[in-house]
Amino acid sequence: MKRVTILGSLNIDTTLKIEHFPLPGETVEAISKSSTAGGKGANQAVAAARLGAKTYFIGCVGQDSSGKYLTAALAEEGIDTANILRDSKAGTGTANILLDKSGQNSIVIYGGANRRITAAQIQAAANQLAASEFLVAQFETSLEMTLKAFTIAHQQGVKTILNPAPAHKIAPELLQVTDLIVPNEIESCLITGIKITDQYSMEKTAQKFREMGIANLIITLGSRGVYYAIGDKSELVPAFKVRAVDTTAAGDTFIGALAAKLDSDFSNMAAAIKFAQKASSITVQRLGAQAAIPTLTEVEED
Repeated sequence: MKRVTILGSLNIDTTLKIEHFPLPGETVEAISKSSTAGGKGANQAVAAARLGAKTYFIGCVGQDSSGKYLTAALAEEGIDTANILRDSKAGTGTANILLDKSGQNSIVIYGGANRRITAAQIQAAANQLAASEFLVAQFETSLEMTLKAFTIAHQQGVKTILNPAPAHKIAPELLQVTDLIVPNEIESCLITGIKITDQYSMEKTAQKFREMGIANLIITLGSRGVYYAIGDKSELVPAFKVRAVDTTAAGDTFIGALAAKLDSDFSNMAAAIKFAQKASSITVQRLGAQAAIPTLTEVEED
C-alpha cells in the first residue's frame, strides 16, 4: 500500500447551479444551491485514500463547526488527521462554485485558516513525511510552509508532487525540491507563458519547465487527455470519452489517484496516468466534489 501525505486546504464548498455564467454587471438566478466538504487538498486526500493509499493530512481549520465537520469527513475516509491544526484566529476556508449546465465551473476561494499552517506543525510531521512515498501540495496554502515541507521530504528521499493551483509565480527554491509538477493547461500557460495548442507547444512547455528546474511534468488537458514528459520520454495519453456533469473535482481526483498508483521511481507513469484518468472520468459524471470521487472497486470494475 502506498503511503501518501497531503499538505493542503480544507474548505466548505458552496455550489450554485446556473444556466450560464453571468457577464460583468449581469445578475443570474441559481437553479439550486448545495454545500459539501471540499478544498483541493482534502479532495486529493479523499481520492488517494479511496483509491488504495494510506493517506495522511497536514492542514488547518478554524475553531468552528465547519472545521469539525471537515476533519471528521476525512477521518471517516480512514485518513490520518493528527496533523490538522485548529486555529482560533481565522475561520475555516470556503469556496463558492458557479456550475453551468455544461458542467463547467468558476470558483472563488476564501483561504481563511488554510493560510495559517505553522512551521512547528510541519516539523512535527517530519517522521510521517519520511515514511511516505509521496508528499503532495497545492497553492491554496502558504508557499512558505510548502517549501519547508518539500525541503524536509526531499532530504528524506520522499518524492514531491506540486499541483500549482491556483497558478502564480513559483519561487526557484520550491522548484528545486519539486520532483513532479502537475498543472492543467491554463495553469501551465500562466506559469510558462506558452499556450498549449499542439504537440510542438507541449514539447516547448516541457523544455521551459526543464529550464525552470523541473525535469518531470504532467499537464492535464481536459477532454484532450494528459501530456507527460518524464526524463527523455513524452507522450499524449488520450482522455476517456464521457459526458461531463460536474468538473469540480476532476483535477483533484486525478492527482490523488496518481499518487495512489504511481511508483516512486516513476517507472509506471503511463499506467498510473491511465488509472488516474479513469478515476477522473467517473468523477465528472457525478455532481459534487468529494461525493463524486470513486472507490478503487469502482475504477477497477467500471
